[in-house]
Order: sequence, then C-alpha cells, then structure tokens
Amino acid sequence: MIKVNLLPQRKAKRSFSSVVSSRSDGPSTVPLFIGLGALAAAAAAVFLVVDKPKRDRLSEMKDANAQLQVQINEKNKALQGYAELKSAEEESKKRAESIKRLMATKVVPAHLLHELGKVLTREGPTMTETMARLAGTGPDSDPNKRFVADWDPGHVWVTSFAENGVGFTLTGGAQSEQDVTQLSKRMAASVYFMDVTPAGGERIVDRETGTQFYRFTITGRVAY
Repeated sequence: MIKVNLLPQRKAKRSFSSVVSSRSDGPSTVPLFIGLGALAAAAAAVFLVVDKPKRDRLSEMKDANAQLQVQINEKNKALQGYAELKSAEEESKKRAESIKRLMATKVVPAHLLHELGKVLTREGPTMTETMARLAGTGPDSDPNKRFVADWDPGHVWVTSFAENGVGFTLTGGAQSEQDVTQLSKRMAASVYFMDVTPAGGERIVDRETGTQFYRFTITGRVAY
C-alpha cells in the first residue's frame, strides 16, 4: 500500500554558520571602502597642503593690494596741483635761460628783458586789448598778426641782441622758418617792440652734430 503525505513540507532552518558561509562566498565590499577612504584622505591632503595655502596667500595679496590702493589714492589727493606747479616751474626756467642769454649779449633795460623772456615762453607777449583781438582767433582778428597760441618757443634760441637807441637787431637759430615767423609775430604783437621784420635767414648744418637748423635775423625798434 502506498501512502501520500499531503501536508506541506517545512524547510529546514539554516544555521548561522551556513548563512555566514554563504554570504562570504560572494564578492567582498571591504576593498571598496578602503579605496574610498584613501581617496578622501588624498583629497583632504591636497586641500590642506596645496589648495588652502594658495587661497590664504591669494587672500593676503588681495588685502595688501587694497591697502596699497588706499595709500595711492591718499597720495594722489596730496599731489593735486603738482602737474601745474611743475609746468610753471619749467616755464620759469625757460624764461630765466632766455634772459640770461640776452644779458650776455648786451645790457638792456630790465623791463625789456622781462618782455623778451615772456615772448620766448608759452606765456606770450604783453599786448593791448586791440592787439589781443587782432592776434586772436575771433571774427575781428587779422591773419597777418595772428600767431599760434600753443607754439613751442623751445624751437628757437637767441645768440645776440644789439640795440643802439634807434633800432635793435636780434639773431638766433630755429628749427624751421615757420618758427622764426611765430617769434616775429609775437614780438610784433608786444607793446615793447615796433616795426618788427624778419631780415632773412639761411639753412645751416652744424659741423659737430650734423644737425640742420635755420639761422635768422630780426630787426625792429624798441618802444621805450
């Protein structure tokens, strides 16, 4: 006789050792954790050893630059007007040099020396109101009397000035004939000179330097 057991079969309980044994048979995660830890340690080392010092140094440099800019701004405020003073000093030196050259050629009245010094600098001649209009750039100006206001007097130099009570003769050198024209127009506009006329000139080559310049003569009368 055959017996059939219809009751469900109970699975045998697995022992703890068998469970551990079965889990240990799969791939281990320990090396993964070790690798992640190593990467974290390396990143921390790079941050502490390389990145952080550079960031600290950059922050220090920014602070130093900010302090330096503050000092520069303060010094710029203290130097306001320095450029104007320097320009005035250079003009005074040019006038003094011009006067010295004139005094070395002939003794003339002090007021005339002063006026020639003004003519030979950017300050310009002493003019009457009428002459200032004629020599200016307004609608009632005269092209024959007009001179360039920003002409550089350093383009000419005086070598001699002779005055005999009747007239004067001024000789010197210039970079170009146009510079002589500007000098003549300034002298003609001055209240101290009359009948100013360029008396001719010639192109000269300096033997020592080979530099070319224009040697000129200007004649006229002094208005004492």
